[in-house]
Amino acid sequence: MTAAAFIAIGVRTGYPIPVAFALTAAMVGSGLALGGDPAYATYRRIASFWIAVPFVSAAIAYGTATLLRREDVPERVGVPLLGAVVGFIIANVRFSIIPGPTAGEQGTVAGYLSRQLDRSGPAIVGSFDAFMLLVSLAAGGVAFVGLRRSMQRSVESGIRRFLVGLGAIVAFSSGGSQVGLATGPLEPLFAEFGASGLVLLALGGTGILLGAWMGSPRLLQAVSREYSQLGVRRSIAALVPGFIVAQVAIALGIPISFNNIIISSVIGSGLVVGSAGVSGRKIGVTVAAWLATLVGASAVAFGLYTALSAAVGGA
Repeated sequence: MTAAAFIAIGVRTGYPIPVAFALTAAMVGSGLALGGDPAYATYRRIASFWIAVPFVSAAIAYGTATLLRREDVPERVGVPLLGAVVGFIIANVRFSIIPGPTAGEQGTVAGYLSRQLDRSGPAIVGSFDAFMLLVSLAAGGVAFVGLRRSMQRSVESGIRRFLVGLGAIVAFSSGGSQVGLATGPLEPLFAEFGASGLVLLALGGTGILLGAWMGSPRLLQAVSREYSQLGVRRSIAALVPGFIVAQVAIALGIPISFNNIIISSVIGSGLVVGSAGVSGRKIGVTVAAWLATLVGASAVAFGLYTALSAAVGGA
């Protein structure tokens, strides 16, 4: 209830309230009201990642936008290179439809092919082996060649296709993250009645579709126009770090805010043409709203649970 209220206020006012901020803070507040001990180590881990995200996202977006504006790097090369990076990462994204190395674990395309062909080779980082690297490079190469050919026919058409595809991938990543956050508090209830996890996910999927239809238009306008004026190329620069940072967070199991990532990336890509292209007031109010959400959602959830417990106990 608390998280939904804060998010609804953000949608209404045009200042995106991160689901991860609202829900995590509300969970902390209700947990403390239940008498639980503060999990300081977890708080520090999540807070450190959240604080780093705006700077990392903005820096990657700024660098990407700068690359796309360089005259000595033709767009027929720069854009396919970005596509290759995205293809490399997709080969290592975990999907529930791909079996992992152990039962019940999600797998990646690169990892699955490595196990099936029994060609793992020496490990490079953790469980990431040499054959997985080759598969990832091949996926990046396919993306590079496909975009390169498309842009040789028409630069503008190729850029637009890449932008649409990139937006779809980021939306896919966001949907998985946000549905997981929103339905996480429901999991104990569904488990108690022996309901399938697919039912819970279907409920979350239906909710995010309805929310996109009814609540997204206002925020769409805010993100694309009010923080920074975006063109096609700066939009690409904003989405690339969004995808990269989101996948890192998902891999680490940290609740991530796509609002935080995307808005920081939009600001970073806008700074490539100077601070005049960025709304300082909009940014300042947004940051204040995020901080208020972190403190307010926790306090409201604590007070709400305490009040409801007293009412039920008194009855």
